[in-house]
Amino acid sequence: MILTLTLNPSIDRTASIPEPLNRGGVYRLSDAIDVAGGKGVNVSGAVAHAGVRTLALFPVSGTGRFRRLVEDYGLDHEPIHIDEEARVNLTIVEDDGTTTKLNTPGAELSEDIIRACLDRLANYAPEATWVVLAGSLPRGVPDDIYLRAATTVREINPDCKVAVDTSGGPLEVIGAALAQTPDGINPFPDLMKPNGLELGQLAGIDGQALEDLAEEGDYDGIIDAARKVNEAGVPELLITLGAAGAILSRDDGLVLHASSPKIDPLSTVGAGDSALAGYILAEQDGEGPEQRTARAVAYGSAATALPGTTAPKPEQAHPEQSVVTILRQPEQR
Repeated sequence: MILTLTLNPSIDRTASIPEPLNRGGVYRLSDAIDVAGGKGVNVSGAVAHAGVRTLALFPVSGTGRFRRLVEDYGLDHEPIHIDEEARVNLTIVEDDGTTTKLNTPGAELSEDIIRACLDRLANYAPEATWVVLAGSLPRGVPDDIYLRAATTVREINPDCKVAVDTSGGPLEVIGAALAQTPDGINPFPDLMKPNGLELGQLAGIDGQALEDLAEEGDYDGIIDAARKVNEAGVPELLITLGAAGAILSRDDGLVLHASSPKIDPLSTVGAGDSALAGYILAEQDGEGPEQRTARAVAYGSAATALPGTTAPKPEQAHPEQSVVTILRQPEQR
């Protein structure tokens, strides 16, 4: 089972405009679509479409609209009940596929609710092959929560793999912790999925410069930053670079680049989550690093070709259209 925890779930509202978005303008939004979202929920959606067992955990009102949207989705889930409804995030999509996201902060979580989330994670960890800890953090949640959650999982199921996809403070905390030797159970993820900006936050460098260079086909900065994180304690980094594809960097020294299949973009919302799902699904199928990276890019591209926060189905992803290049060979050991 692939278990996901989303501490800051959202109702993702996507609307389209037939022209470029300008500050101060007035627009009549068309085709507004509401779906249950949040990074972990999106990962579970793509996994469920592939026919693989998944369970999504999240704190939300047990009787609110978010819960009903998840039920309409048909996704196996378990809410940790709070009184407030999930936040609403608005995404505006222009006719060329450019997306503008307006995200709200979400409900503040008490320490009791945080403990309840970790308790539910511990309850299902024995059944999980992967645990995905994903998304931003709502108010009240400390930035070290993902390290705590990974430790909780490994205390229960040492063989379970942990993936983390987040940004901001939690990444900086993980980056700072990597500079120290763990005392006891290893709290670091087996896999992290940053974009270029987030890799910069994790490594403590200018992530925008990394992204700018990658857009020009210069991946040296990305590789150097990723290798430092690998050597500090994260075995695999899947760095998603939008139209530039993705880079996989492993602690054995192997670095791969996978190009993105050609698509007509509709919405980039959730594309990174689908890429993470594609990578984990390929790993579950016993595929090697090249095939995993190709499927990750294919899933991310397929999501970008779909409206709103729509998770792709396996038949919509085409890993055979991705070209995988070895940028660095594994090191001799």
